[in-house]
Amino acid sequence: MREFAADALRWADHVRPGDLVVWGQACAEPTTLTEGLMAGRHAIGGRFSVFVGIGFAETLRPEHADVVDVRSYCATGGNRRLVAAGRLDILPSHYSALSRQIAGSADVLLLQLAPTGDPDRFSFGLACDYLQPAVARARTVIAEVNDQVPVTRSDWTISAEEIDVVVRTSRSPALAPAAPAGPLDAAIAANVADLVPDGATLQVGLGGMPAAVVDALSGHRDLGVHSGLLNPSLVRLIASGGVTNARKGRADSASVVGLIAGDVETFRFCHDNPEIKLAPTSYTHDRDVLARLPAFTAINAAIEVDLAGQINAEVAGSRYVGAVGGATDFLRGAAASDGGLPIVALPSSIMAKDGRRVGRIVPRLSGPASVARADAGVIVTEFGHADLRGRTDRERRNALIAIAHPELREALERAGAD
Repeated sequence: MREFAADALRWADHVRPGDLVVWGQACAEPTTLTEGLMAGRHAIGGRFSVFVGIGFAETLRPEHADVVDVRSYCATGGNRRLVAAGRLDILPSHYSALSRQIAGSADVLLLQLAPTGDPDRFSFGLACDYLQPAVARARTVIAEVNDQVPVTRSDWTISAEEIDVVVRTSRSPALAPAAPAGPLDAAIAANVADLVPDGATLQVGLGGMPAAVVDALSGHRDLGVHSGLLNPSLVRLIASGGVTNARKGRADSASVVGLIAGDVETFRFCHDNPEIKLAPTSYTHDRDVLARLPAFTAINAAIEVDLAGQINAEVAGSRYVGAVGGATDFLRGAAASDGGLPIVALPSSIMAKDGRRVGRIVPRLSGPASVARADAGVIVTEFGHADLRGRTDRERRNALIAIAHPELREALERAGAD
């Protein structure tokens, strides 16, 4: 392991033309390294590729595509700017498969780590997810060791021997944008909360809707957490005592997450906190692990659902705005769990700019089927829920029309009869 000052790092010594560079996403992006790589990209001597996840720091800009090809599994955060410019190539993959795909193809891995006080061992800090398996596979591992990153508890750490280059920094990690919930979100969240039993183990997705659901669970007791990410609403629920992880049985007694996405208060709460455990995707998204969790309850958002139960979580209109993500992984895990609940929540409609009401329960999807109809479970809108499990096509149509917006139900009935 060699140490460099950030301005002394020569990128051409580590990145070659044709390489794939992978780095941590969201709050775990090593921004000193990523900003330096983009500033020094022409020194590489040819085109290279990067794989990125959620882009809270908005480091990548369309002009970087002069020598950089950008891939991602999602169009979240700053990635939407790249989508609008036609500079983002989407990998439509289940999240559970990402770690294998990325670990097997990463040439250079950029990490943001936390110092532990032991010079030979570091904490993954804010993200373990698909990064941990890439450590052993990448040709070069470059770590930004940031003393403002929380040291998080985990069975997975990284040693000095596994790192080729270290750059030490002290700067605030990228922060997750606030996800305010409106009255519609609150109404949907209340319907979801009514379905969730005390003692359930929760998974929640990214965004305002899942956050509103967690806030609506404030009166529940003995909940557990096993999720791809930890957000501020989950932190509030844990801090309030609503989450105890007491009913996980043989499973982890801590809240298990792959990624921490929040603000400074979130980071402070997670620092050396035995109630929070960071884990890789191979554990957080594993179907067998999820199936063993009692009453595993997956709560995810969607763009639209068709009358067969297919779910589009990727494209709104003609714009790519979401991801395949981990929804199918978690829905399948919830379906296999004893007492599990595979939930997808969305508004029944939205108002277009021209004043038209546009339904989110639709006859046919306007984008891809991110979740197959066979994996659909319970669909929730502000008008109630439709449990599609074990239901025929006709029963599904009727149940979904019943939770669509009242102004749109007649048209859906006509379309369903065609």
